[in-house]
Amino acid sequence: MKNCGPFVGVVIRLYVPAVLLACDVACEFDPTEPTAIEISRMQGLQGFEAALDSLRVELRIPGMSASIAEDGQIVWSKGFGYADAEDQRPATPNTPFHLASLTKPFAATIVLQLVEEGLVGLDDPVSRYGVTLQADGVIRVRHLLNHTSEGIPGSHYNYSGGRFGQLDHVIQGAAGRSFGELLIDRILRPLQLNRTAPNPRHADFNLTGLDRGEFMAQMAAGYDLRDGRVVPAAHPTYFGTAAGLVASTDDMARFSIAIDEGRFLEPGTWDSVFTPAVSNDGVTLPYGFGWFICEHEAARLQWHYGLWNSNSSLIVRAPAKKLTFVVLANTNMLSRRYGLGLDANVMRSDVARLFVESFVLGNEPPP
Repeated sequence: MKNCGPFVGVVIRLYVPAVLLACDVACEFDPTEPTAIEISRMQGLQGFEAALDSLRVELRIPGMSASIAEDGQIVWSKGFGYADAEDQRPATPNTPFHLASLTKPFAATIVLQLVEEGLVGLDDPVSRYGVTLQADGVIRVRHLLNHTSEGIPGSHYNYSGGRFGQLDHVIQGAAGRSFGELLIDRILRPLQLNRTAPNPRHADFNLTGLDRGEFMAQMAAGYDLRDGRVVPAAHPTYFGTAAGLVASTDDMARFSIAIDEGRFLEPGTWDSVFTPAVSNDGVTLPYGFGWFICEHEAARLQWHYGLWNSNSSLIVRAPAKKLTFVVLANTNMLSRRYGLGLDANVMRSDVARLFVESFVLGNEPPP
């Protein structure tokens, strides 16, 4: 298991394709180590909440929600600031936010269900499903799932939301149904995640049976930071395996609890999800199937971030303690500041570090 931090065999890409996913393909704005934000810390839950809100203010995020789950229950959740700053509508743990790349763990679960059913093989060439991508060799399904499809497939990790998004074709080709259909039938409805849905600006939202107008009225508005000012920004319209799911922090925590309970996949398959990929020459990489995996001071962390126009997100799981931390924001600054995809180091994030040091490594009991 690698420590959180730079990885051998990681290729950093600093350009962004203008198609499909815009900033969700881990477009990073500064490859240098970010300066940590100094926050005065108090003990206990009040101190944790105060520090988290101070980070929100420092990062110029109008609205943010967070939840913590422990041992099968949501033990704490809270909204900070405004989901809609113009209307001064408060953010709450039930406010739906765009997840951006936090969609990928859901997508990986669906693909691996199809693997268990014998409809997909991890070593199937993606060309079998109509996917044509440039590479110096055969790209297989596993290479899309763990971001190793570029150059010589399997040789190195290179985060690519656009390539991960080709799993849409794998799912459709294997199951004869879309990712959205399977996601709703197999995960959202069984868990009764009523504040989770495909992007309301996408046709797949209709599959939920939810009222689009009512759902959008509950969502967090989008904002960008331009010339030092926070301004309203339109939400993306894309939905697919790479991004575009919308959810509340409490719903995202419930999905993580379901993982802890071993739902949706067999135990051995879940083990493969959270096992870091190994390159062709034996180097351990930072990504499994739809999740980043690393170790920090002997604590194993499973995590993912989302970064897109007008939104950002973070989930950190500490499986040994059955702890999950979810944070969703209505600007991209929760992720943009930290370059989390550059070296796959969740501890670059002040928000992640606050949680890990307080509740995973520290003596603070969960709220």
